[in-house]
Amino acid sequence: MKKLHTYIGRHWAGYLLAVVCMVAAIVLDMVYPKITQDIVDEVILGGKLELLTRFLAGIVVVGIGRCLFGYCKEISFDRIASKIGSQMRKDLFDHIQTLSMNYFDNVNTGELMARVKDDVDRVWNALGFVGMLVIEVVIHAGFVLYCMFARNWKLALVPLFTMIVCGVVAIVMERKLDKVYEQISEENAALTTVAEENLAGVRTVKAFAREKHEVEKFLSHNSRYYELNITQSKVLVRYYPLFQFVGKALPVCTTILGGLFVMNGEMTLGALVAFVEYSRNCTWPMEMLGWLTNDVSAALASYRKIRKIYGEQAMIRNREQPVHLDKVEGRIEFEHVSFSLEEKEILKDISFMVPAGSTLGIMGATGSGKSSIINLLQRFYDVTEGVVKVDGADVRDLSLKQLRSSIAVVLQDVFLFSDTIEENIRMGQRRQLPIEEVRLAAEHAEARDFIEKMDEQYGTVIGERGVGLSGGQKQRISIARALAKHSPVLVLDDSTSALDMETEHEIQKTLGALSDTTKVIIAHRISAVRHADEIIYLEDGRIAERGTHEELLRKKGLYYDTYMAQYGAFPADAAETA
Repeated sequence: MKKLHTYIGRHWAGYLLAVVCMVAAIVLDMVYPKITQDIVDEVILGGKLELLTRFLAGIVVVGIGRCLFGYCKEISFDRIASKIGSQMRKDLFDHIQTLSMNYFDNVNTGELMARVKDDVDRVWNALGFVGMLVIEVVIHAGFVLYCMFARNWKLALVPLFTMIVCGVVAIVMERKLDKVYEQISEENAALTTVAEENLAGVRTVKAFAREKHEVEKFLSHNSRYYELNITQSKVLVRYYPLFQFVGKALPVCTTILGGLFVMNGEMTLGALVAFVEYSRNCTWPMEMLGWLTNDVSAALASYRKIRKIYGEQAMIRNREQPVHLDKVEGRIEFEHVSFSLEEKEILKDISFMVPAGSTLGIMGATGSGKSSIINLLQRFYDVTEGVVKVDGADVRDLSLKQLRSSIAVVLQDVFLFSDTIEENIRMGQRRQLPIEEVRLAAEHAEARDFIEKMDEQYGTVIGERGVGLSGGQKQRISIARALAKHSPVLVLDDSTSALDMETEHEIQKTLGALSDTTKVIIAHRISAVRHADEIIYLEDGRIAERGTHEELLRKKGLYYDTYMAQYGAFPADAAETA
């Protein structure tokens, strides 16, 4: 993870300019009480009216200069913080993209959304406006104390003591707020997750009439979030009035005690007026301490959450010097592969070989390990035992980019982005795929007819996850996306389950024409795999049966039982062969 000082260091020149402008503005703030002192001592008490014009002009110059330097200070801090916040969000998102699938198996989407958006925003705020005020409070307080001690060190002990007390209170408050913000950050992630899941699955919620239950679940998290924020407010309310009281009482105390010094001849009336002005300059840093402590505590809690994500490392990585295949032909080999996930054995001693351009069908009951074979082929996970090869090379030795770009996948759970149909199809070859290739892929996937009947055709923007399309339409667009990639290996994970038999038949003919493409077809339908060069039937993570369609029917085993369940009759040609 890039340390925070790394981001700040990139913009040290901008921060230096902002601090210089800040110091200049504070110095001008210190000049104003001095001018007030001179007006009282020289003009009012000394009777030198000819100096009044010069002093008034000085006040105008100080005001204009204060505005200019203040503007430069704030715009510099805001611009730099915006750049750092944007870069932090990009780096965090990039890091999340590098993490392996096992990380996402155990983390909620809402939590990651909260980290990328809300937590980065809090750190951004701390590096901008809040950070600026923290620095300004420190420098301002230092200048004010110097000016006070220069006029009367005895009287300056009063604001010094009160500022020390306020500083101690701020530290105590920060420690209490820190614990609360840890809990607020966690609950914010949980609340975001509940809302995200509910809105993404709104059709399921309505289909099962679960609106009331979902509202109650959301309200329980919302109530917890409310309670934590009230706890935060109670901490602020308990300590913040002290800062306000000190801010109001200090000028009064300074005036009373300073009046005694004036009567004793230890300081002039003008010096007392200036001292009171300086004491007023002390009050706003004290009043700001409570609010600044609140925001800094929130930023620190968020920063720790972000660092926690950076502490996660990808389990699946490239070798230092990965093997590069000049051309991927598409030959796939599984050699005695076993795979366990979280101490649960999923695949046991799986071996098969798919020559380049051939078709492998995979069948089996739900949970038998079919999709795990695809996950291992794409190296979303690594095998526990054995080896997976592509063109004779261990997939662990290949670069992830070459391996995954060589495989086009149509997943069972179709995911379409909230974008145009054209961009969804072009996803695998976004930069170099012309519209003619998009149309051809749609035609091969039997999607062209319904796409071109739409008003905007390929420019039609589809909703999130394909909202507005039928299940079959989404599957066909997903198939078109895979075909448009022109990869040497094509994987279809139960990708025709929502299609009618006629459409599935047409797509099967298209797949059969892809003689140079290795195809791995996972299906529950016999019709999807019957023309495969080899079919393997999985049971409890093992290969229970293997062979061609006809061979498996003659065995009258699991495949035969599946055929009978789907068709209810033994095919005549297979019966004669038997």
